[in-house]
Amino acid sequence: MRSSPFWILLVGLMLLLDFYVFQAVKTVSQGAGSKAKSIIFITYWSISILTLFFFLLLPYLNLENHSKGLRSTIFAILMGLFFAKFAAAIFLLVDDLRRMIQWAAGKIFFSEPEGENLQEGETISRSLFLSWISLAVGGGIFGTLVNGFSNKYNYQVKKLRIPFANLPQSFRGLKIVQLSDIHSGSLDNKSQVEIGITKVLSLKPDLILFTGDLVNNKADEMAPFMDVFNRLNAPLGVYSILGNHDYGDYVEWGSMEEKRANLERLKKVHGDMGWKLLMNEHVIFDRNGDKIALLGIENWSSKARFPKYGKMEKAYAGTESVPFKILMSHDPSHWDAEVRPRYSDVSLMLSGHTHGMQFGVELPWFKWSPVQYVYQQWAGLYEQAAQKLYVNRGFGFIGYPGRVGIMPEITLIELV
Repeated sequence: MRSSPFWILLVGLMLLLDFYVFQAVKTVSQGAGSKAKSIIFITYWSISILTLFFFLLLPYLNLENHSKGLRSTIFAILMGLFFAKFAAAIFLLVDDLRRMIQWAAGKIFFSEPEGENLQEGETISRSLFLSWISLAVGGGIFGTLVNGFSNKYNYQVKKLRIPFANLPQSFRGLKIVQLSDIHSGSLDNKSQVEIGITKVLSLKPDLILFTGDLVNNKADEMAPFMDVFNRLNAPLGVYSILGNHDYGDYVEWGSMEEKRANLERLKKVHGDMGWKLLMNEHVIFDRNGDKIALLGIENWSSKARFPKYGKMEKAYAGTESVPFKILMSHDPSHWDAEVRPRYSDVSLMLSGHTHGMQFGVELPWFKWSPVQYVYQQWAGLYEQAAQKLYVNRGFGFIGYPGRVGIMPEITLIELV
């Protein structure tokens, strides 16, 4: 990591952004006195230099020895500053392109290029206006990200009643709680997590399903939370699958044997909590002779950067005659890529993975997050013909230690 080209590139990009955004700072402060300008400029560059200096030192600071809360907060503030400046730079780029076109048009069609003088009726130049807008947007994004720290344990219960024509009569009214993406390696407030689990139990579900990413990387991350999550119970049981983070693919191991041992420990964690981990397999529930099947597969993604450990054909085998099937598959891209084309009798698929990017807008009539440009199905319920997919927004968090607009989710689904 210390010689990572990505890290060097990131620091270089931040430096370029600092100089670029500084042009807006100079523009909006042009009417200020010399003393005020000095204070503004010194403050700006002090924050920028400290941020760059910290980024350069980050690989050497061994933050793993400090609390998870401190690590994640520092990382979030640094990245918040980066994205705030990046957003501001977009507006500045628009103004620079406008002025470039204006200059070129002046050279081609006029003897003198048009300047930045105010036009009749204007009280502020376009450049000054866009500079103010760029700084306001950047500051707004940074403030929003900081405020979002308080939402990371703001668990929201999403309740749905989903009708299925092929659901056996004995299972109508079945209540399922879905949890996903706990990411225990990021959790830093045990009492708040306990509140979330109490909410789950208060719903009195018949069945609890967890759709992957119990940890960030290592099985040991669950040690402080075993006595919280082992409280989960339901009459039909608690079932779980693995997500992409559960395999330890994103850390460097001393050997493949060490990595395999970590995965075996994580499997044991599921069992020690009383959860039944489904590894490309299924279970059949029987009520009064009526049957439904629950299939659980390992991570399978249509995105190249995520693994395809899942074997749908293995989990499916033996369920052909069962009229109603529920599939747990961590990555929602699996739905369009394999489930719908090849397994049209899977009535309901439950996924997670996207977290709704932990950032977006959700209103009764409008839903948006940047993650939708990567995942067509990224949060909530989706339907195609007789098949349905539900994508949980995630119980935990990773990277950014907060939520903006997309809250952590506990899903209660009633089959009718």
